[in-house]
Amino acid sequence: MMAGWVAGLPPGFWPGAGMIVAVSITSTIGEVLTAAAMKSIGDLDEVRAHSGLAGAIRAVLTCPLFFAGVSFLALAFFALLFALNHLDLSLAAPASASLTLVTNAIAAKLFLHENVDRRRWLAAGLVCVGVYLIAH
Repeated sequence: MMAGWVAGLPPGFWPGAGMIVAVSITSTIGEVLTAAAMKSIGDLDEVRAHSGLAGAIRAVLTCPLFFAGVSFLALAFFALLFALNHLDLSLAAPASASLTLVTNAIAAKLFLHENVDRRRWLAAGLVCVGVYLIAH
C-alpha cells in the first residue's frame, strides 16, 4: 500500500518536501539566533537613549549572533525558492509556515526558555491540520 502511495506522488515531491523541512529548520535557527542577539543587546530604546541612533545600529551590527541569524534566514529564503521550484505555492508556503510555527515554538521553549502556553501549542496543531487538509 505504501509503494502505491509513494508512486502516486507528483514528480519533485520529495525534493520539495525536503526543502520545506530545510526552510523550517534554517528559519527556526535564524529566528532563534536573531532573538538571542536582540536579547543580548538589550532594550534598543535604552541603547539609543544612551548612545544615539548610531550607537543602537552599531550594537546590532557588531553582534555576531545577529549576523548568524540573518545568514540562516537567508538560507531559509533560498531553500524556499528551491521548494517553489518543485511544489505549488499553495502547498509550499503553508507547509513551510506551519512547520516553522511548530519548530519555533519548540525552539523558543528549549533554547530561549520562553513560556509557550497551551493556546500556542493548540494553534500550531490546528495550522498543521490545515496544511494536511490542503495537501490531501
